[in-house]
Amino acid sequence: MAKLSGIYEKITELAPVELKLGFDNVGLLVGSWEDEVERVLCALDITEDVIEEGRRIGADLIVSHHPLFFERKDVTDSDTAGSRVLRLARAGMSAVCMHTNLDIAPGGVNDALCAALGIGDAAPFGAEQCGRIGWVPEQDLFDFMAHVKGALGANGLRYVDAGRPVHRVAVLGGAGGDEMAEALEAGADTYVTADVKHHQFIDAGELGVNLVDAGHFPTENVVIPVLAELIAGAFPEVDVRISEVHAQPERFF
Repeated sequence: MAKLSGIYEKITELAPVELKLGFDNVGLLVGSWEDEVERVLCALDITEDVIEEGRRIGADLIVSHHPLFFERKDVTDSDTAGSRVLRLARAGMSAVCMHTNLDIAPGGVNDALCAALGIGDAAPFGAEQCGRIGWVPEQDLFDFMAHVKGALGANGLRYVDAGRPVHRVAVLGGAGGDEMAEALEAGADTYVTADVKHHQFIDAGELGVNLVDAGHFPTENVVIPVLAELIAGAFPEVDVRISEVHAQPERFF
């Protein structure tokens, strides 16, 4: 077993809390620093299914990317977030969440996304330095999208074809539509992100940048194996598992 405080310290070596953006809520959100941890479950989100999975396998700690909650004045079962917190506490499970700090950190979400997509020589871009931009061998957009879909296990892609070959690729895991202009300014011919809005698809066509919306879950879940390997490597006495029940929630008809 290991102390929760020691596991937390190791995770924050990768993703220091001070990197988080102002709106965010990261850290130990449920539990005690003195908790003994024998089994860890890693997942992008702490959903009801993930909590049940944690209970079933005997997890002491769930480590996730997305926070359980942002601003709360109470914890009740009047909403889904409150219900999840109560279920965790009643099951004796702690929750550690690393969000925008893990997006920004070297080796975090966006470097893992670059690795999954085979993007080389990646460097940060954008005002918050969240995104990454690098190179792939020049190729047709549809060949590249087939690779993206397979590499991320995405259920489907939404896209805009600007009529350009793919070579200089920017990525931002999760909701990155607002950073498209910064990606273009950094020299991208193609931008891979998620949660793109209607007007942003229009803008992409008019700005002349290929835009690929690969889904929030696929573009961020790439970091979960990174967290699992980090914890397992530092604490070989701890059983570290990746959720087998959590998956991309949206389907395509």
